[in-house]
Amino acid sequence: MSKKLIVLGLAGAFLTSALLLKSRYNFSADLELKKLIAKVSPSPIPQRLNPVPKTVKAVYLTSWSAGNPEKINQVIELAKTTEINAVVIDIKDYSGKVAFETNSELIKQIGSKEIRIKNFKELIQKLHQENIYIIARIAVFQDLYLAETKPELAVKNKTNSKIWRDQKNLAWVDPASRKVWDYNLEIAKQAIALGVDELNFDYIRFPSDGDISNLAYPVYNPETETKFETIKRFFKYLNESLKPEGIILSADLFGQATFDESDMNIGQIIEDAYLYFDYVSPMVYPSHYANGFLGYKNPALYPYEVIDYSLESAIQRRVELFSRLASGTTELEQKKIKLAELRPWLQAFNLGADYTPEIVRKQIQAIDDNGLDFGWYLWNPNNIYNPKALKKE
Repeated sequence: MSKKLIVLGLAGAFLTSALLLKSRYNFSADLELKKLIAKVSPSPIPQRLNPVPKTVKAVYLTSWSAGNPEKINQVIELAKTTEINAVVIDIKDYSGKVAFETNSELIKQIGSKEIRIKNFKELIQKLHQENIYIIARIAVFQDLYLAETKPELAVKNKTNSKIWRDQKNLAWVDPASRKVWDYNLEIAKQAIALGVDELNFDYIRFPSDGDISNLAYPVYNPETETKFETIKRFFKYLNESLKPEGIILSADLFGQATFDESDMNIGQIIEDAYLYFDYVSPMVYPSHYANGFLGYKNPALYPYEVIDYSLESAIQRRVELFSRLASGTTELEQKKIKLAELRPWLQAFNLGADYTPEIVRKQIQAIDDNGLDFGWYLWNPNNIYNPKALKKE
């Protein structure tokens, strides 16, 4: 029996069982912030890609690449000659710079705009004409510019009250700050107004690299709320704020979140993401798993096995979550339960091993063998993608 059928059978067993079983933190945004956001009149939403592809196969582009016509032409050529039908574009990366022109008074006041993608609206229209689905990526709580410009929002070093830095010398803002939430919401809405098809949120977590024992937060209080409760509140906030816009939402999680039932001390629990997004996107890069994982001295050399294990766990946890939610409800109520689907990030860069087209295909095979048909995103920080790793249309 195929693995796909086994997984589907497991899912059916859980669902059958379910059928039989029949803020704290109250924040008021300051008036000035509300006035700044209110000054922006809602713009008519341009036509999004229609129909939306069920199976999205995307490559990642930095904002600099997205602003480079030559690189865009390369992506269009990939879409014409391979299975690629989508692109993930940074609109705010780790630097905190907003990469496209907006009419937001809030963004203007903060001064975070750095136009790397000229005429973003025209680029969106061009890609849509080529039937390419567009995902706008926002790095949320890792934000160098906002932390340095608004240090009252930054994660601090509790021994000297200076801005805390991670191992890459990057700064973070407080994941519990409603002002930070509202600022990122403003960026998201600006992108929606230009016609992007999906919003992808990354760095939706607490810091993990560096001396995390020395962190001090302006708002977050571990005595009254856990990290995962804070992140879950943020997930809920995004859902309630953006789903009425009709936009598709995806969330990037650590690959470890697929099988680790703790929040890994960063606030990420996969069940919480399942509740509030359309797609959960674990970053199952084999090179990022600890040496010794599944008994492999170098997990990067075993891409199929690492991803297969991770996805099996993520699927089982999703099925079990549905079973818990469906317990004691009617069939009609069960139909209203909406959980995110899995659409993982895959490794297309060399780290721990030479990631040849054959190794990239092994990762995709692990997705297929687990019965997932919602696609994947390919990550290469240099934005170089070998067509030999991708099937031809």
